[in-house]
Amino acid sequence: MELDADTQALAKGGFHCLLCDINVPNQASLEDHLKGRKHQKLRSVRDTRKTQEQHSVFVSGFQRGTTELQLIDHFQRFGPVASVIMDKDQGVYAIVQFNNTESLQVALAEPQHCMAGQRLRVKPRETKEFKYIPKKKQDPSKQQLISLEELTPALCQADTVGEQMQRLVELFELSESERRLRELLVSLLQEIFSEFFPECKVLPFGSSVNSFDIHSCDLDLFLDLENTKTFQAKAKSTAAQAGEGLSEDAQSEDSILSDIDLESATSTEVLELVATVLQKCVPGVHKVQAVPSARRPVVKFIHKESGLQGDISINNRLAVRNTRFLQLCCSLDERLRPLVYAVRYWAKQKQLAGNPCGGGPLLNNYALTLLVIFFLQNRQPPVLPSVNHLKSLAGEEDRCIIDDWDCTFPCDSSTLPASENTEHLCTLLSEFYNFYGQFDFAGAVISPRHGRALPITDFLNSEGDRNPRLGPLNILDPFELCHNVAGNLNERTEQRLRRQCQEAAKYCRSLQYQRKSTKGKVWGLVRLFHQQGGSAASHGQSGEAGADRMIIGIPFKLSALSGDTRKQLQGSGDFRQLWFSEVCGAMLCVLENVLQISCSPVKRVSEEGTKPNASGEQSSHSSETSFNEIAEQESANLDVPCVKDPLKGGTENETKSQELKGNPCLQEANNNEDVHSKDSPIASLQDEPQSGVKRPRLSEETPQPSSSKKQKLDPAHPQAAVGWQCTLWHKVWAGRRKVRRDLLKGLKEDSRPDGGSIELESKVTEAIAQQEKEAKVSGAVLEFTLHAEVVGGTEDTRTLAKFTPLVDGSNLFQDFFHFLESFLPRMTGKFLEKSG
Repeated sequence: MELDADTQALAKGGFHCLLCDINVPNQASLEDHLKGRKHQKLRSVRDTRKTQEQHSVFVSGFQRGTTELQLIDHFQRFGPVASVIMDKDQGVYAIVQFNNTESLQVALAEPQHCMAGQRLRVKPRETKEFKYIPKKKQDPSKQQLISLEELTPALCQADTVGEQMQRLVELFELSESERRLRELLVSLLQEIFSEFFPECKVLPFGSSVNSFDIHSCDLDLFLDLENTKTFQAKAKSTAAQAGEGLSEDAQSEDSILSDIDLESATSTEVLELVATVLQKCVPGVHKVQAVPSARRPVVKFIHKESGLQGDISINNRLAVRNTRFLQLCCSLDERLRPLVYAVRYWAKQKQLAGNPCGGGPLLNNYALTLLVIFFLQNRQPPVLPSVNHLKSLAGEEDRCIIDDWDCTFPCDSSTLPASENTEHLCTLLSEFYNFYGQFDFAGAVISPRHGRALPITDFLNSEGDRNPRLGPLNILDPFELCHNVAGNLNERTEQRLRRQCQEAAKYCRSLQYQRKSTKGKVWGLVRLFHQQGGSAASHGQSGEAGADRMIIGIPFKLSALSGDTRKQLQGSGDFRQLWFSEVCGAMLCVLENVLQISCSPVKRVSEEGTKPNASGEQSSHSSETSFNEIAEQESANLDVPCVKDPLKGGTENETKSQELKGNPCLQEANNNEDVHSKDSPIASLQDEPQSGVKRPRLSEETPQPSSSKKQKLDPAHPQAAVGWQCTLWHKVWAGRRKVRRDLLKGLKEDSRPDGGSIELESKVTEAIAQQEKEAKVSGAVLEFTLHAEVVGGTEDTRTLAKFTPLVDGSNLFQDFFHFLESFLPRMTGKFLEKSG
């Protein structure tokens, strides 16, 4: 048997698999291993990553705030794009992956890439050697220290859920010896750094000291050099007055301060200096590495004897103040700590947090802590006060301004009044999941500083550099109000968070959560932490098919709004209605202009169906009832046969004129001569038809795009729900990809529209219509009603487009709806980006 590149023979006999990093004793065992699941899976992962690297380009130079959609539109000119991975800050770089290497080569051959007036830098993606790291060799501080199996016996012995949460804290918090080790290391670093940086301070912050510590958590340190800068400035001033160099004090300690001016030095230069001191002068420290490119530049190190990892930063004074705030919150109410520990462990079990490699679209511990604090601020009565309320209770001695941010709050918790809330931990945890299971993440910003959710439209002003980067989930830092601590999350993680909160809230209403099992079964937190199969996506997030109704959700996305729309929504108290008006107009453009579907308004939903609830939001339940009633009535009254083919002659239509008198839809459809006037197709779209009357059209007529006066919601009279009756004239989904490819091949490269653009998709539909006309395929394909409503407040803000088939003689509606599931939201987003 020949050994492949992944295996090698050992000198003492046996073989070693380089890919899986394991040894096997003989050739038979090697063959079994190579055929095994683990080896095959790793080979598949390696091949997949290699393919991704070979099909990807590294892109930089675009404007900050550029969306994935914009990059896809640009690079689809060179071939189909598989995916786009943006960096966290959406403004530094992106990885664009094509479906094939041919498209990659075409993109790289382009001499100059320009997008939105910016010149892009495009180069092949860097290839990295695939290396599998077994769990036992991974960084121990990044592993889950206590498994659920180990936790189960200790938690099940408790008598109440509150007691289980207290035991969770005891099992995870640092022991006295671990705290003492950290204190000694901080003292050692303070002593050594004071020799090189006189009057400096080494201040711990983060999880080690913020009251939410766990075993082997990192030691985060802030090296405060403000006093050292003052010392250096005074030394220079004294030396200048004396006409000499630096004083002996300043020149001591290997003349380290004489080599650098702290006031004018860059962060990178100071970090390199700190790294040198750590590496050469601190005993027991190794693997020192300066990371100047991080959001907060740090120097990483490891204490060899304890394995403790540490970070030293030089410009993170806000983090120290933030740690003091968390300490204050814990001292104000003892229920905060067990709640945070329980939520953090639950989030890691549900894979919502705790990425072992760091980064990625997952929640970090700080974001989870702020979620708990914000929830407690919104209990009635509140468990914790808002930051603004704390500021009002602070004295002059508590005043603190850092980097122009107001970080004022009382330092002594004993001077603050206790909370009047007496809810048990069991109830608070259950209500936490219920609170966020119904939270409108898309339309609100979580602000612990204000203690309430702020409308997302308050942050649409793009001017200035102190606005947070908004995303699917927005949690403002209590002090650095331009920092969204959940800015790295994507839509999938936000939806999973909501779904998991809903499932947890449902479980917490059961006796299995509230009461200890008398039969020795797992209960309480243990069952909550257990992994469960993912449920279906929440209502309206994606296409939902039913027996006779189908729903497509169009979520509220800031990235899909034009500048004019943002200005219109900015500061609006009723932004959902204004946005809904824009979405409905965009959907009509997609249906009429792009897909050549005839759309006529149907009667409006009654006012009772959209009556606001107590919170001021539209009641989706009542709207749903109204939609069902309307759809059923239309289905009963509009038993509409397919339009007759005029190629067979007009006499048949004339003989049935008496039968059509009772049905205005068919009556108008039969008036072929009137419809065939030169301007009538567009004119019929401009006129306001009667309720339930569809646009008249002959089957041989070529559909025309709607005029500029397309039917659209009146912004002056916003509605929570509207509806249309629609007629589809062409199988716009059939062979669409092939038609699109053929169109692109037939166009010159400089005249090709962007892939997936409105212009291109409109031409694809025109080509499909022309093919059907040449094949003498005519008549309406199907008829349906479309009702749209806006929801939000107690769920993510989005528009629900509800489709009900009316006439579907060929059973094509399922195929048409499947096509719309992805096409309608994507094209609606493009229209919204271009609107205004």
